[in-house]
Amino acid sequence: MMTSKVTDSSFEADVLKADKPVVVDFWAEWCGPCRAIAPALEELSTELDGKVKIVKLNVDENPNTAAQFGIRSIPTLLLFKDGKLAAQKVGASHKTDLSNWIGANA
Repeated sequence: MMTSKVTDSSFEADVLKADKPVVVDFWAEWCGPCRAIAPALEELSTELDGKVKIVKLNVDENPNTAAQFGIRSIPTLLLFKDGKLAAQKVGASHKTDLSNWIGANA
C-alpha cells in the first residue's frame, strides 16, 4: 500500500476517524529531508499495511492543519491513535528508526 495524501478538508475523516493508527508526514516539495525519508515511508506503508496507515500532508497546500498542530519544522511525523495525538517525531530518520518509532507508539 502506498502512502496517501490528506488535505485540510479530509484530515478529520482520513486521520482522526481512522480505525487504525495513522502516521501523518507533514512535508513540502522543496524540503530535501522530506524527500529523503519519502522512500522509507513508502516501504513502511507497504510493510505495515493493515496495521498502520501512513499519509502525507503538504504544508504549503494545507496550512490550516499544519497550524492547528503547531508544525514549525518539516519533516514532522505525528502519530494518531483513536483520533488523538499519540507521538511526534521531528526531522529525517533512517527507515529502521522510523519503524522502531512507529512500532513503539502505534
